[in-house]
Amino acid sequence: MHSSLLSLTVIAGFVVAAPQGKESLERRSWGFNNHGNNWHGKIKNAELGPRPYYLINNMDDGPLKSKLESCSEGPFRPTDMSIGHRGAPLQFPEETSESLLAGARMGAGILECDVVFTKDKKLVCRHAQCDLHTTTNILATPLAAKCTKNFTPAANGAPASAKCCTSDITEAEFKTLCGKMDGFNPNATTVKQYIAGTPTWRTDLYSTCGTVQTLNDYIKLVDNLGLKFTPELKTPEVPMPFPSANSTYTQAAYAQQMIDAFKTAGIKPNRVFPQSFLIDDLYYWLKSDPAFGKQALFLDEPTVNPAGYAAAVANLTTYKSKGITTVAPSIPGVLSLDANNKIVPSPYAKEAKRLGLDIVVWSFERSGPLATVNATGEYYYSSVAPAITKDGDAMVALDVMIREVGVRGVFSDWVASVTYFANCFGY
Repeated sequence: MHSSLLSLTVIAGFVVAAPQGKESLERRSWGFNNHGNNWHGKIKNAELGPRPYYLINNMDDGPLKSKLESCSEGPFRPTDMSIGHRGAPLQFPEETSESLLAGARMGAGILECDVVFTKDKKLVCRHAQCDLHTTTNILATPLAAKCTKNFTPAANGAPASAKCCTSDITEAEFKTLCGKMDGFNPNATTVKQYIAGTPTWRTDLYSTCGTVQTLNDYIKLVDNLGLKFTPELKTPEVPMPFPSANSTYTQAAYAQQMIDAFKTAGIKPNRVFPQSFLIDDLYYWLKSDPAFGKQALFLDEPTVNPAGYAAAVANLTTYKSKGITTVAPSIPGVLSLDANNKIVPSPYAKEAKRLGLDIVVWSFERSGPLATVNATGEYYYSSVAPAITKDGDAMVALDVMIREVGVRGVFSDWVASVTYFANCFGY
């Protein structure tokens, strides 16, 4: 159900626990050059809908559940602890204006655009350069003929397949597409079947031609909301330089182009948190645009590091020495289990904190029903799977991430739950 139809009655005068001391005040707004609070004027009251209440009700009885229940009537306001991961893709087509607005309405203080380039080297919002076949309607349009690989039906035991990249089409052509819920049907024998592959625990209720966004569209939308930006420079899936070895469109040019879009729009660096999985992108920004570079997030996956988890932990010292201020590992990178199967901060999280690195984590509410975590090998809770048996356990994991690890922000596919928690505990 649409969250704006389920807004809560705000009881005037309800007292929310106020943060105490310098550290708590800093956590309220983790922009390193920002000394104000993180309540944003354009959307004054977040509308959370029923999901946070469902999760809390599903928790085991105890002090944490009681504390969260005590905050049930709000008020709830936007917070930088809540980062709209692709907007609100649990229910809305990702990287669309509708998804971004849903995230903002649920209290995201920061909204994400994953940045990729088109054939004419313009920047647009898409989670991967080559995901148009699963996140848009391109296969059902004449533009399918321009895809790297057009639709091939399932046959003789081989799954259906396609590959459509933003670099296959121009920005103008991209703007004609409709965003849809990410997914595909590997057993499809027709395009219609293939693009109707939304996971059963999501919904197509709002998948009615989502409005795709260019980077400039995203900047304008988020700026009008008075919120902050976190653009991720996606790793190219085509050889660089693009489109040929003789081109001047190098990885550095691509990285600079993303930052230049914010400079051209007059956006102050302290509102922008660039991201990349490529550490050299961060080193480039630190050198070319240090005001933006020192805001940047290094996206890390310590539990799948090719050199091993210990190497990922050891690398933190190098990142710190080279000017990196914030690491953004996945959830399994910051959570571990103790001898009693209790969720605790991981060695990676402890070392980052010891070094004085800020931590942002991804991605909460990305999973399906949590009762199946152990059986399916679900990634986002893989490091603590024995402690995750039901949906309410997500709030226990969130509590450890925010109050024990001390993360500055949580990327979430449905930020209402993070917004609820952050407001309840005064972040």
